[in-house]
Amino acid sequence: MAHIQTQRWHLQRRTFLRGLGATLALPVLDAMRPVMARTGGGVPVRMALLYMPNGVREDRWTPEGSGSRFKLSPILSPLEAHREDLLILTGLQNKASFSGDGHYVKTGGWLTGTTIAKTTGSDINAGGISMDQIAAQRLGAETKLPSLELGTEPVATGIDTNVNYTRLYASHISWKTPTVPLPCEINPRVAFDRLFRTRSADGRKQDADQQSVLDLVRDDAKRLQARLGAADKQKLEQYLESVREVERRISQEARQLGAGENLSPEMLKQLDALDKRISKAMGKASREEELNSLPRFDHGEHSKIMLDLMVLAFWSDSTRVATFMFGNDVTNRNFSFIDGVNGGHHSISHHQNNGDQLDQYEKINRWHAEQYAYMLGRMKEIREGEGTLLDHSMVAFGSPIRDGNSHNPRNVPVVLAGKAGNQLRTGRHLEFDEGTPLCSLWLSMLDLAGAPTPKLADATTGLRGI
Repeated sequence: MAHIQTQRWHLQRRTFLRGLGATLALPVLDAMRPVMARTGGGVPVRMALLYMPNGVREDRWTPEGSGSRFKLSPILSPLEAHREDLLILTGLQNKASFSGDGHYVKTGGWLTGTTIAKTTGSDINAGGISMDQIAAQRLGAETKLPSLELGTEPVATGIDTNVNYTRLYASHISWKTPTVPLPCEINPRVAFDRLFRTRSADGRKQDADQQSVLDLVRDDAKRLQARLGAADKQKLEQYLESVREVERRISQEARQLGAGENLSPEMLKQLDALDKRISKAMGKASREEELNSLPRFDHGEHSKIMLDLMVLAFWSDSTRVATFMFGNDVTNRNFSFIDGVNGGHHSISHHQNNGDQLDQYEKINRWHAEQYAYMLGRMKEIREGEGTLLDHSMVAFGSPIRDGNSHNPRNVPVVLAGKAGNQLRTGRHLEFDEGTPLCSLWLSMLDLAGAPTPKLADATTGLRGI
């Protein structure tokens, strides 16, 4: 390959700020664009999938009207400010989830389009690879992390005797292979460290881990700023301040947990031990057990921190593929922090057409839409190239169940936001024929992200008209 002549102020896209114990990828800057253009590169397309458990109140989900002439439904009303960035998709289904009672078949196959194996043991099998992991296999070599899997609840254990499925299926939507699910990271500090800190050769925590990431890369940042123009300096300062803010919120939440007078000395001891062992690899039983013993975070702030981490991961191009589970399948998280709600999510979703239960169910659904709107708003604030971070992304939000009371898997609720680099025509409500595969949407997203796939489960083509 011929050598590319690069001016002093030009930067490669894969430029990092480095310090002892930290590696901080950078957002797209104007100084990178000449090199990106000459090498045939451009602003990458990112893909996120946000999972909402327990379905929706179906009569309050679907917008009125179709095409560009639509009115957002009560549940989706928090998305009004992002109306022109949305594709609301009606009529999609995962046919492979029709068999099997309850939630697990729907959740386990949401991103695979396949039928999970019915088992009460650890021999779980999703029947296929999830679409996010197909993308990660194709795109992951370009980024620090092939993919990022985040959540808010520890892995569910035991057996659901109502339907005779292991609860392990409740906690996973990402499948690296049909028999290897990827667990969600639920600890914000661990997720932050995976994105921005480095480890010694033996994986142990370093003294530098006690310092802010930005303090560790300060000298490198100063050298870089001396080379940048005014616009790039402002972009870099905005990015670094966002990293600082998320880091501060994670530390504040940890202090609140550690300083609570209502916590036992043993719990405080466990928190301290967890902090010292935070560098352990994901998925090890010893760390998982520690996470399970943690007191519950404030769910709203916990969710927002995780969404902000996803935004930072995309902005820094640390990964281009991410998933987030607002909660595990069949979660009965108490949503009494919402005015007018009194009880657990799963119990309320089994409304039996009771008016009061339906109203509470709708409020929980709307709360999830508000968190989705929060993430989209953060992405729209970030300028990137000729548009915004959201313009260069696709963020899907939905549930594999239409109605939590009947476990209806037809016409599943799903919204897609972002333009994928001006490849999507947003600002529309699209109604598809009954039986249209949900996997046709996943095929479209894979194609737009740069990981075209000829077939996924029952789909051989992408969605028409998007």
